[in-house]
Amino acid sequence: MKSHPLILQAKEKMGKSIEAIRSELNRLRTGRPSAALLEDIKLDYYGTSTPVSQLSTVSISEGRTLVVKPWDRNMIGAIERAIQASDLGINPVNDGSVIRLNFPSPTTEQRKNLAKKAKSMVEEGKIAVRNVRREIMKNIKEKKESGEIPEDDAKSLEDELQKVTNEYVKKLDEVYDEKEKEIMEF
Repeated sequence: MKSHPLILQAKEKMGKSIEAIRSELNRLRTGRPSAALLEDIKLDYYGTSTPVSQLSTVSISEGRTLVVKPWDRNMIGAIERAIQASDLGINPVNDGSVIRLNFPSPTTEQRKNLAKKAKSMVEEGKIAVRNVRREIMKNIKEKKESGEIPEDDAKSLEDELQKVTNEYVKKLDEVYDEKEKEIMEF
């Protein structure tokens, strides 16, 4: 059976909410470095604000080191300054051709705080999913009252919408469980 357009719309919007939360969680600094940490760091490149990741190759080396290799060697100083000015909290080491960012292991207290922050991000995602449900539920009720959808169909759409909402909330819980495991691993 083909899903109703309102249910498809709900799935699409809820899916986007989950992707947004995943993206935010990837930027959360854990003990393990990730190239996503540099996505928000921008610098002026010939008059244009450009992310570091678009001016260099970013790779992970030796488990806890992020290596930034600029494509234009003249930009190495500017990239280093941009990283220092960011809220990353890591001092870059410039050896003339690459910049190394060494990530120390977070303490247990820091890990717990990161897990709390991740939990609040996921809660925001759940709120977004529930807001989508409320919006679609309102559309269903409006269509039922205007006669576009019979009452029985409206009831089954509401039930299906609740199932979809529960499914996406469960996916967000799984996303959190993954991130918490990553944060708490030593």
